[in-house]
Amino acid sequence: MPESVREQVDGLVVRDRRLEAIALTMKAVQVLGEGAQTPHPGLHDCRRVVMARCEALADRVVRLPEPPRDLETLAARIGELPGQPAAIEAMWDGDTGGWVVVLVAVLDDPQDEVELAVIRHGSDLRVFNGRVPPWPEAQEALLVGTALAARFGVPFHFASPDKPDDEAPRWRSRRA
Repeated sequence: MPESVREQVDGLVVRDRRLEAIALTMKAVQVLGEGAQTPHPGLHDCRRVVMARCEALADRVVRLPEPPRDLETLAARIGELPGQPAAIEAMWDGDTGGWVVVLVAVLDDPQDEVELAVIRHGSDLRVFNGRVPPWPEAQEALLVGTALAARFGVPFHFASPDKPDDEAPRWRSRRA
């Protein structure tokens, strides 16, 4: 990788913007590989390059503070929405750092959903180290989601609280 691209990737890595660093690496590899007879590295190769840079720069990474996700803050956020929530829902999602639980307010009018919190309690290295299950992000989502649903008098839905499943049935699909 050219020095100028590596410096840009490193700049993204130290600002804790790994996905953007992977995208930049992919773009650089594609540009460098134009006209080449051999296939250029793919997504997984670029991810490995960025993760290696993350390890090399670990002491310089500035992690952004997580937005508050306590009951009062999230309830205030729901109170600012354009309509009354129809449900509170928790669902699994994943990225290059591992599994997270996304807590959303489901709205009927207008029909929409608003992200309230993204709950992560570490990388998926925990799985290999035998530290999960139980999944603490699921436990937090259950606790906060149930309390929010009770406060607003709506159902709480979490289709897969025991294990990550980003294809578990959603609240709306179960109502249809």
